[in-house]
This record gives sequence, C-alpha cells and structure tokens, in this order.
Amino acid sequence: MKSATILIHTHFHRKRTGVTRSIENVFPHFSKRCNAYVYGYGVAGEKISTQELLKAVFSQKSVVIHCHRNVEIIFVLILRFLGGQFKLIATRHAETTPSILTDILLKKVDTVVAITKNMSRQLSCPSVVIGHGVDQKIFKMRRKVSLDSIAQDNVISCVGRVREAKGQKFLLEVVAPLLKNYKDWALVIIGKVDEVGFKRELERVIYENSVERQVYFIPETRDIVTFYQASHTVVVPSFTEGFSLVCAEAMSCGCNVLASRNVGVHSEIIAEGRTGYLFEIKEKTELNNLLIELFEGRLIHLGESAQKEIAENWSSEVEAKNLMKLYIP
Repeated sequence: MKSATILIHTHFHRKRTGVTRSIENVFPHFSKRCNAYVYGYGVAGEKISTQELLKAVFSQKSVVIHCHRNVEIIFVLILRFLGGQFKLIATRHAETTPSILTDILLKKVDTVVAITKNMSRQLSCPSVVIGHGVDQKIFKMRRKVSLDSIAQDNVISCVGRVREAKGQKFLLEVVAPLLKNYKDWALVIIGKVDEVGFKRELERVIYENSVERQVYFIPETRDIVTFYQASHTVVVPSFTEGFSLVCAEAMSCGCNVLASRNVGVHSEIIAEGRTGYLFEIKEKTELNNLLIELFEGRLIHLGESAQKEIAENWSSEVEAKNLMKLYIP
C-alpha cells in the first residue's frame, strides 16, 4: 500500500556529480512507496515547486525532506525556524573531515546518513550507514562487447574525472612500462578533463614509454555502460573518494576490479581475492604485481562474484529499502 508521506529530495547544483547520480539511481524506487519529489535543479525526477513545497511543510501532512549539501540543509532549517513541520534527513557524501559549519548543521538534522563506515567514524554526531546503490537494470553484464575505436582485444578502463586525486598518473606510471610488452592490451581513460595541465603530464608519461597506440582518452560519455561491458578489468586508483560509484558500477557489469585500499567504499565492497583486488594507495609494487599477473593470464577474473555481491548488497533497490526504513519507520 502506498504511504501518504510526502518525500522531497533537494538538489541545488547544476553540475552532474556522483551525488546527482546517486539520487537518480534510487529515486524511481521511492515513487512506488510514497509521494516522491525533487526540489531544485540539475537532477532527474518529478519536481515539486516552491509553492507546493511550502504548502506541504506548513500543513499537517507527513513530510520527509532529504538533503545532500550544506546550502540545502540551511534552506530547510530556515523553513523549520518559520514553523515548517517535517522530518529532516541529510546524507554526508564527502570522505574529508567535516568543516565546523557542516558539523553544526548535521547536529540539527533528525537523522544523518553516512555512505561508508569510515565516513561515519569521522562524524561527531550519530549516523546511519547506508551505501549508494547501482541500478542493475542499466549496469548489467553482457558478453562479447567490443569497441570499434579500440584496436586491442583486451581493455583496461579507468573511469572518472581526469585530475590528480583520481590517480590516473599513478596508474599510468605503473602500467605504461608494462604495456610495451603486451601489445594486445589497451588502457582506456574515460572522463571529463578537469585540469588540462594534468592531462599533459599523463601524455608525457605515455610518450616517454612509447605506448601512444595503446592508451586512449575518451571524453565523459553517456555510453559508459558499453565501456564497462567491453572492459576485461577496471582499475580505480583514486586517492580519495566520497563513495566510488565507479567501483560499484564496474562490478555490477561483471568487470574484474582493481581498486585502491581504504578509499571510499573500496575496502567494504571488495573482499580481496573473492570479489575483486585491492592495492595500497600510491605504492606501485602491489599494483605492478597485480597487472603483471593480469597480463600473463594468471590473475583470476572475479567479475561474476563481483556482480553477485552488488546484486545482494549494493543495488539501488537495496539502498531504497534501507532509506525507506528511515522515511517511514
């Protein structure tokens, strides 16, 4: 039976980010259980106008507002100060230590959600850990997917904004000297370039190792699922992450995943040697050894067990069920 509760997710950000995608992944599940809306811009979902929002919070109806950024919490707290009645939930998305302002705001929220255990430990207020979920109707396994633009048969992908914190240079410095000896392998770097100077540094590593024909740059694309499905292995070498949807999406598509240890959700979502592989951040030896085993065909492909792990514990449906328990106990 559908609840009469009005659920409103706020989104005050024009750029598409991991936060945007996390809302869009889970939002369709809410409309089956309650009256669900998005207030703001830059995100897909049935919108609620300012007039309708005010009417809801100043009525006697059951209203839940879920915020994702400080500016959104401040706006909603003003409504509460003016007499608005609702349950306020906020998700902390950043792995960094909260600022003084963030700390103050989160303590005024009814329920705080942290997306990883490590993130929860950094908060000075109680929180519930609910990880992001992947839409497995979109991110699913497919066999024998090839990419016309890639000459090599075997593809390693690295997905994410091209900037220092995402670790592409670290990966290139390890993989480029190896690629020369394995001509049937390619590295595909997929994502929007945030720092042009940083991309030049990557190009210099590629040139110095003479692997220009084995490394490809692909701009941010809506066809990312095809790239996952065509990839034998996805490497996630980030130095910092809020959650790391890339890791979860790649696993959902049945990729063999190598990810930096204790970054974002990597060490929670990957059981080493069973659902994927972890390597020490900024330490080249461990990643180098994994890649040599991969190229030599000795590294066991764990894509099927990775996909099963996502289905059981990290799908958008699982996330929605956990959040609904907060919205409507």
